[in-house]
Amino acid sequence: MTKRAPFKLGTHEIPAGRRRTVDLPVSVLSDHTPVNMSVHVVHGRLPGPTIFVSAAVHGDEVIGVEIVRRLLNSKKLAGLRGTLLAIPIVNSFGFMNHSRYLPDRRDLNRSFPGSPQGSLAARLAYIFVEEIVQKSDFGIDLHSAAVNRSNLPQTRVSHKSEKAKELAKAFGAQVTLLSPLREGSLRQVADGLETPMVLYEAGEGLRFDEYAAKTGVTGILRVMSHLGMLSAKAVTQPKVKPLLSSSSYWLRAPAGGVLRTFKGNGEIVQEGSVLGIISDPFGEKEVEVTATYPGLVIGRTNLPVVHEGDGLFHIAKIKRSDEQAEAALDHLQTQVETEAEALFDEDEII
Repeated sequence: MTKRAPFKLGTHEIPAGRRRTVDLPVSVLSDHTPVNMSVHVVHGRLPGPTIFVSAAVHGDEVIGVEIVRRLLNSKKLAGLRGTLLAIPIVNSFGFMNHSRYLPDRRDLNRSFPGSPQGSLAARLAYIFVEEIVQKSDFGIDLHSAAVNRSNLPQTRVSHKSEKAKELAKAFGAQVTLLSPLREGSLRQVADGLETPMVLYEAGEGLRFDEYAAKTGVTGILRVMSHLGMLSAKAVTQPKVKPLLSSSSYWLRAPAGGVLRTFKGNGEIVQEGSVLGIISDPFGEKEVEVTATYPGLVIGRTNLPVVHEGDGLFHIAKIKRSDEQAEAALDHLQTQVETEAEALFDEDEII
């Protein structure tokens, strides 16, 4: 049998059956400290697809860093077919400064495909596209809600990409949101390069969440198994389809004040359901926050102090009945928890 060729990344070559961390130069800080984008390459001995798994495109969305750590420590990768490119921290500038953005205040996920002569964000985006996306057949990008918000574990894919929808189904998060491609986003560029990509959203900025981490690692392994990169027995596929939503909406604060919340992530709400009440500090004036349409709470603020116009609850519209939806949510969560017991041999994060 012909030996598989090494994988080339930057100036490095990784032989088949080996793994290595490669540092791709990005910039130099003002104090002359070099900054790299570190990529861990697992180049399987046998041929197969190449998939990238990236995290911390927004520097304060740290849950993905933990997911990548657990993924790379998984014994399931021992028999990998194909190649895994794992980038736990894409935006190292933001990560070091606990910030969503780069030092030039640009959002990296609005700067793709980038340019080698552009801003710092454009240059980093260009390196990622050239070295990672263009060398991959599939991709999974890991995100969380912003600071002081939390998201129910969910996948987001393009309406148009049937392959991405297939991967989201294999991933098995509780809900899949069909969302439009945003200008300058990694998803938009990957779509244009015909690299099917799933975006995973879970948890809160600058915080770890055990269930979000379990769902993320389990989902990635399921996708890799679905693509034939891992043994079909490596991880069980979801036995229930994730809830599918083609649209969502935000409930925003009708007034400023102190918010008392009655509904959380993963709860079904009906039109007119009271999700919270905003009152002044004296309790003399109160305003109810009610659902405009029925759906599933997939994101919410964690702050009790709100200003008029603040986003409070993110609601995904779903077509299944309340009973069907609740049963699917419970089943998917139970399966992740059960699967995780076999995957993770370490203490849970508190």
